[in-house]
Amino acid sequence: MYRFLVVTDPESADGYRLAGVDVVEAKGPEEARTILPDLVFRDDTGIIAVKEEFMAGLDPKLLGRMERTHRPIIIPIPSGERKGEGVGYVEALLRRAIGYNIVVRR
Repeated sequence: MYRFLVVTDPESADGYRLAGVDVVEAKGPEEARTILPDLVFRDDTGIIAVKEEFMAGLDPKLLGRMERTHRPIIIPIPSGERKGEGVGYVEALLRRAIGYNIVVRR
């Protein structure tokens, strides 16, 4: 059985643990940059949800490889600080996750 992991900051980690998810804490993008390659290439990992700010700091080669791999599925966790992007941002996340453009209508 594959594992579902969340890579996030220490402040958010306990909330994910309460939800029953395995959590890997990183204090910032630099630490996440050293943690993620090991998690991506493990055989027992199925889904990795990563704090969006941590994804932005990754090496472009690693990001490209993560986007091309079928397992694990890498999902960015959006921050609550986004304003004004709304539906377009959700559509972009869905397109990246499933490979198709989904139009969200109100």
